[in-house]
Amino acid sequence: MTPHCCAPSFDGGGARGSEPEHDCEADGAGVRQDGVHPIEQATIPAGKFAMGDAFAEGYPADGELPVHDVTVSEFSIDVTTVTNAAFAAFVRDTGYRTESENFGYSAVFHHLFRGSGEDELGHVADAPWWLGIAGADWRHPGGRKTSIDGLDDHPVVHVSWNDAQAYCRWAGRRLPTEAEWEYASRGGLAGARFPWGDELGADDAGNGAWPCNIWQGDFPRSNTVADGWESTAPVRTFAPNGYGLWQTTGNVWEWCADNFDPGYYRESPDVDPAGPAESPVKVMRGGSFLCHASYCYRYRNAARSSNTPDSATCNMGFRTVA
Repeated sequence: MTPHCCAPSFDGGGARGSEPEHDCEADGAGVRQDGVHPIEQATIPAGKFAMGDAFAEGYPADGELPVHDVTVSEFSIDVTTVTNAAFAAFVRDTGYRTESENFGYSAVFHHLFRGSGEDELGHVADAPWWLGIAGADWRHPGGRKTSIDGLDDHPVVHVSWNDAQAYCRWAGRRLPTEAEWEYASRGGLAGARFPWGDELGADDAGNGAWPCNIWQGDFPRSNTVADGWESTAPVRTFAPNGYGLWQTTGNVWEWCADNFDPGYYRESPDVDPAGPAESPVKVMRGGSFLCHASYCYRYRNAARSSNTPDSATCNMGFRTVA
């Protein structure tokens, strides 16, 4: 796992590398397919777009270049990320236990941890603001002493790629390819940096209104919370993009179906690309409430990142497509 604002790797508490024991299979194959997915969808028309970083301002290791034309078939996509309420319905219906619950811990940003020192299992060597916290999971996002009471309309977090796959199988849906995700996030704005245009429209000096939920201040020490949210925001906060999608950038990272390869754009098919055949890591898109231009400038349409399929953090969620 790459240590930055989205993908911690702990130097204590063990690695999340062994296969956990689930009530249902980790990839969702054991989950029945009769769930009622409660998230509203938008239909995205087929079309062609320029995929990649038109401003050449991404991180070279993320592979946002070259910009290349991609044609995408019509699909439907959730207008919001999957909420705590929706994920709770899935769990009630299936008895599914997430990988964080089975492993017994998950990754929590230091400002959000609520608990005692005995729950701290380790931290990231190069990013000590990431803690491995015993008892952290989707029901307890900041540790065992926290809950999601009153957060039904917030995005579910502490879900791995495998957990998201299990939900998708229950709902009769799937994760978006990263081409679908980027096409939908752009909202019909060709080459735009953000879902609403090229300018953020706000700054840490207090000028302007924040259009998304990201970090303001001095990362990782002080967050001024100028956008109103220290952690996740309700999924219909701020304004939707041109396709009616809410918060594709900021708030929480979103899993995509694809395997990740930073060199994939050099050989990607130009019609409905589905990612490389093999990779130990999966694509993540959109950035999160912890992103800041000084450290993790990934709250852009073109930004890419990755993590292992069993990883989970307090700022990772997903939305589905069909």
